[in-house]
Amino acid sequence: MSFSSGKDVMIMRSVAVMAGLWCAGQALAATVTTELIDGRAVEMISVKNPAAKAVVVFENGSRATVDKWDKVIDAIAPQASVFAYNRPGYGKSAETDAPRDGLTIVEQLRAQLRQQGLRPPYILVGHSLGGLYMQLFAKRHPEEVSGIVLVDSLYPRVIKKQEDFPLLTRVGARLFFSSMVRKEINSIDETSEQVLAQGSIDDKPLIRLVNQPRGATAIPVDFGVVNKDPQTVAFVKALYPQAKTVFVDSDHQMQTATPQAVIDAIKEMIVLRQ
Repeated sequence: MSFSSGKDVMIMRSVAVMAGLWCAGQALAATVTTELIDGRAVEMISVKNPAAKAVVVFENGSRATVDKWDKVIDAIAPQASVFAYNRPGYGKSAETDAPRDGLTIVEQLRAQLRQQGLRPPYILVGHSLGGLYMQLFAKRHPEEVSGIVLVDSLYPRVIKKQEDFPLLTRVGARLFFSSMVRKEINSIDETSEQVLAQGSIDDKPLIRLVNQPRGATAIPVDFGVVNKDPQTVAFVKALYPQAKTVFVDSDHQMQTATPQAVIDAIKEMIVLRQ
């Protein structure tokens, strides 16, 4: 019997680790597809897990793409079916002439889930602006939702109407944002009112992950309200009185900066779903 040297063992271990990482990357990349839905190209990650009861649906924030969920999806896919996608004009998803208000976006998402054969109820996970869309989804179609995770979410009435923004802000958006992003941002106030026009979802399990960087006050008072207007802060905090709120030492991009917090929240919802 021959024995490898310590150097040989280290080389073999390194090769094995690199091969494992490559395979893991390939396994995830293999689920990234671009498919035609209602005649429009949609880039998506669709992981179907027949053994799992839960279906976890992700919605990106403004200007974000589906790859930002990679670490979260890797951890969740063994326990659930997963769907994540790029909205029109993001990544390889084709642009659309359809309105960019929340109701339109929610119904497009539901059509994509049906096309993929992913049946409700869903665990909805939304980051930033995507969290506002997921609030609307849950309120509009509560029978299709088993739980919600809001990842440093945007809430109704936090963003002003487009015409209320300073001129320089509007010019900057036109210069640096795509037309699809601008249309989404310009529709935030409309989407907010759509959310508020729907019924309550207090009976749904809901976890709010709130960005609270270390060194700030122990309990945040803003919930994403940049100007910290007391009335707006109080309004946002009171929106979902039964929700579990978790303050995370992170930045706004929690799914990449502190993915474990997002993973833990989703896994908690999966346990409740079983």
